[in-house]
Amino acid sequence: MERKRVSKLMAYILRHSPEEFGLKPDKEGFVPLSGLIRALREVYPEVTEGLVREVVENDPKGRYEIRAGKIRARYGHSFPVSLNHGEDAESRFLYHGTPRSNLPSIMREGLKPMRRQFVHLSTSKGEALETGRRHGRNVVLLVIDANCLRRRGLKVYKAGKNVRIVKLVPPECITLAV
Repeated sequence: MERKRVSKLMAYILRHSPEEFGLKPDKEGFVPLSGLIRALREVYPEVTEGLVREVVENDPKGRYEIRAGKIRARYGHSFPVSLNHGEDAESRFLYHGTPRSNLPSIMREGLKPMRRQFVHLSTSKGEALETGRRHGRNVVLLVIDANCLRRRGLKVYKAGKNVRIVKLVPPECITLAV
């Protein structure tokens, strides 16, 4: 069994559809670790707690968090959760990869969370491009002025190792598209 496939299913369950798998997240999005393991075993019977912990510990983006016998996704939820992440007051520039076809509407309206709670940005150009390529090959890299966001009262939160989240990105904070 591939760790990547288990991680993708974990992301789906924890970010979008815990109830579909009989899990009820608390207000911060945590579910019992044992419950997630049971849910994963419905699809991958050989899943162990050790494998889930390995996925969490080795995830390059820091997508997951285990605390007091519970687990959650750190970002990307399509249902309301209170994440309580620390604020990023240091980053100067952040990045977002998106299909080039989205560029006209983004430059008019900015980046919106769409079906999620937050817009996802990266501290890494490479990771932003990689994320954008999940939606097609013709990708543009947006450079976001993080201080512009802060001047508009928008807080930038540290959601993962290189992942930052913000409620929205106004077009005037997009400094460059390459």
